[in-house]
Amino acid sequence: MSKLLEVEDLRVSFPTRTGLVQAVRGVSFSLGKERLGIVGESGSGKSQTGRAIMGLTAETAQITAKKLDFNGIDLLKASPAQRRAMRGKRIAMILQDPKYSLNPVMTIGRQIVEALRAHERIGGAEARRRALEMLAAVQIRDPERVFNLYPHEVSGGMGQRAMIAMMLVAGPELLIADEPTSALDVTVQLEVLGILNRLVAERGMGLIFVSHDLRLVSSFCDRVIVMYAGRIVEELPASRLAQAEHPYTRGLLNCMPKIGADRHPLPVLDRKPEWAL
Repeated sequence: MSKLLEVEDLRVSFPTRTGLVQAVRGVSFSLGKERLGIVGESGSGKSQTGRAIMGLTAETAQITAKKLDFNGIDLLKASPAQRRAMRGKRIAMILQDPKYSLNPVMTIGRQIVEALRAHERIGGAEARRRALEMLAAVQIRDPERVFNLYPHEVSGGMGQRAMIAMMLVAGPELLIADEPTSALDVTVQLEVLGILNRLVAERGMGLIFVSHDLRLVSSFCDRVIVMYAGRIVEELPASRLAQAEHPYTRGLLNCMPKIGADRHPLPVLDRKPEWAL
């Protein structure tokens, strides 16, 4: 399988009043045209890894890597103009909550059209047609109506579908989905995952799926990376996640609810200092 993305020894640090905080510490992985899940607790470095790849890390951050290569392009050496040209067109990112990611004063259709016309020289009528097709592709039943709505006029599930449409309309090669289903109820989660799965398969994209839901990732992804305190502690096929060996991964699996099992007292992680080393 050809490698779409190669990450070697990625480190992301933030200067604070009390010193340098290392959010990502030596992360290495590669990605082909597959679904890669990144799991871990809040603060484990999952989102910062994705943002570093996208070039969306705060300006104060210090980012280093032995290799950060996207399809032959060195992302660390790419100019801001090159990064802007790639962002949305070749690499796209679905953020966690549409309430905070969509522009509240622009209609959904206008935002999708703007994303498309930022990367392609096409007329307004053609851009509108492509936007409506993309809304239909993410299973929005009445694309014409939703095209003219503002973000506050749609449900969370429909807002997330609109976000997916906006990120995919320009045909990216790599999609980073940062907890795209965490704000949705279970039935809508399954619909959104089905849409992502179908679009990734049809378009031959690489997908990085960031989540804290191990059960979701094990059923949806091809491979899983487990992160703790900014490091990768385990990597294995998603189908073998239940047989994970690292005590941190085992602890996360043990904390999941089990129907019919006695869970009193509720299990908690017994953290070990060596996990962070």
